[in-house]
Amino acid sequence: MPLDRRALVQEHNPHIQAYESGSFVSVGNGNFAFTVDCTGLQSYLDNREGKTPLCTMSGWAMHCYPGKEKARYDLLRLRQYDCNGRSVGYMTDSTGQEELFNDLRVNPHRFNLARISFRAKGVDDNTFISSLSHIDQELDLYSGLITSIFTYKGEVVRVQTLCHPLQDQLSVSVESALIADGTLSVVISFPYASHTISASDYGKPDAHESVLSLEQGRYHTIKRTMDSSRYEVRMYTNEECVLTEQQKHTFRICSSSLVLEASLLFVQDANKAKVSSFAETKALCANHWARFWSEGAFIDFSLSTDPRSHELQRRMLLSRYLLAIQCSGETPPPETGLTCNSWYGKFHLEMHLLHASHFALFGQAVLLARSLQYYKHILPLAIDRAASQGYKGARWPKMTDQSGNDSPSSIGTLLCWQQPHPIFYASLLKKTNPNSAILKEWTQVIEATATFMIDYLQWDDTHKRYVLGPPVIPVQENHTPEETLNPTFELSYWRWALQEAVSLLEEAGSSVDEHWLEVIGKISPLAHDGDVYLAQENCPDTYGAYAYDHPSLLFSLGLLDGRDVDAQIMNNSLDRVLKHWKLNELWGWDFPLMAMTAARLGRCEDAVDLLLMDSPKNTYTANGHNAQLPKADLPLYLPGNGSLLMALALMAGGWKGSKHPAPGFPSEGWVVQTEGLQRFW
Repeated sequence: MPLDRRALVQEHNPHIQAYESGSFVSVGNGNFAFTVDCTGLQSYLDNREGKTPLCTMSGWAMHCYPGKEKARYDLLRLRQYDCNGRSVGYMTDSTGQEELFNDLRVNPHRFNLARISFRAKGVDDNTFISSLSHIDQELDLYSGLITSIFTYKGEVVRVQTLCHPLQDQLSVSVESALIADGTLSVVISFPYASHTISASDYGKPDAHESVLSLEQGRYHTIKRTMDSSRYEVRMYTNEECVLTEQQKHTFRICSSSLVLEASLLFVQDANKAKVSSFAETKALCANHWARFWSEGAFIDFSLSTDPRSHELQRRMLLSRYLLAIQCSGETPPPETGLTCNSWYGKFHLEMHLLHASHFALFGQAVLLARSLQYYKHILPLAIDRAASQGYKGARWPKMTDQSGNDSPSSIGTLLCWQQPHPIFYASLLKKTNPNSAILKEWTQVIEATATFMIDYLQWDDTHKRYVLGPPVIPVQENHTPEETLNPTFELSYWRWALQEAVSLLEEAGSSVDEHWLEVIGKISPLAHDGDVYLAQENCPDTYGAYAYDHPSLLFSLGLLDGRDVDAQIMNNSLDRVLKHWKLNELWGWDFPLMAMTAARLGRCEDAVDLLLMDSPKNTYTANGHNAQLPKADLPLYLPGNGSLLMALALMAGGWKGSKHPAPGFPSEGWVVQTEGLQRFW
């Protein structure tokens, strides 16, 4: 009997009954998102540290401060590192060039497109929010509709909030006597751009322009100019509405009837998209989300008796929704998605794998494939980057944007674990969606990726082997680059990805250089002391002074298939990590990846314990976000949600060679029903 997906999904709809930044909910489509408070709009901005700001964001909405539009990498002095007797320059040292270094990090940055809020006659926003009662807000995950009901001055206000599934448009409907009598109206406000978490600066009204163009009947356009950034807001309202400019960058929508309906479409100038009505958008939205939940895979824990199963179901379903609206767009997402800025709204390519790989395992590979065209777009720049460092092939950036430029960093530019990711994606698509159009177009990307990986390895003539580093900084970022040799996960990932690349290229009919096969066969074995794996060869104190930050030495068996791993040594290593590591300092995505290791080792109880471990950065708030407590700058963290889903796909759907249903879950207390999951490698 098929699972009752709709009932299971809607059982976990977030219900909000107060203004609390940890419960802000969003609507979106992967390229655009709108985050609201308990009013269904963005009525009160609580900009205290550690609170989630209220933003309207798009994948294309990036801005450079005046005079910073041209990235002057040509002026940046590189720090030179010895690489097996050869000097290689990296953008790691800001000394004496602090302003330029910072400019290249901060620009471009993502900005808040607009604030859409209630305006209550005669009172400020704080007083309005404080005066609300009987707050009852629900996000219906199955239809993508937020319904917000509250009472103000004795009158009920009902708000519906939606996002168009195919374009950067939000639609709202407000119903109340307070609309008809003018007590409440809807206000659109435009801030200047900012690289900060809120992506907004309301203190520079003279630094940008907002020009209202009154058009035919219900249609209006506001044209925005902010330095070199330009966009339009195309609006459609119901017949009884009137739009007026209140002051600079502030526009008010009033209605003479009980109902106010408004749709706002955000576009760059050349975009010819037309704004849809609220009713049209609502119908499209309902169909889109019903299809999302019915067509992909599904996991049901409802028959389980383990008391944690309900919370795991909640985290899973909310994570699937959040990643669909924030991480399924045309470019890789920032770590806080389209909710607010982290790292200036740039995206980190090493995290792309954690954000989006689960889509393929949950039978929705198209949502992963959407963002993969980005790698083809930036391939020429990646080739130039490799050549500038004396390497063949293409070297992928770490902290980047639509341009593909890398950002200076004392750590980031020395990371390498993002490099094999395109091969990971290709292998995942080959396994889960072999007819994907991406696979037919990606031979050049795979070949350029692997060519760099081969050339990046260094020949150790003393031990007759190929090594990684120095200089390199591993996933576990607490290692000195000049002293890091053969970091365990990176070395394993290099071997795995190069072997996969050979298979992919041969299947595509491409010839493989014999030198590649020779190099792959001589890559160093993983470093261990006979009992446990080391973080890297030059780290005998792995489980002492270095027992903090990401325990990436475990990930070679879990995220990867462990083809170069000794299971007993990895089992011992997991024991040692659980005993000695600072688990209370781990990041949200560490717990699921450790759970994947435990699952493949047959340690099902440990796998579930790790998934749900009580640790500050494994906190999941009412809206499903993975808060990285106590970090004030990361009230949400989508790599945590994505890695949770990847772990659940492995634990519930199995992997190549697993012999039992749901092999990552204990038989006692857990009944795991699945539909459509793809097996991991």
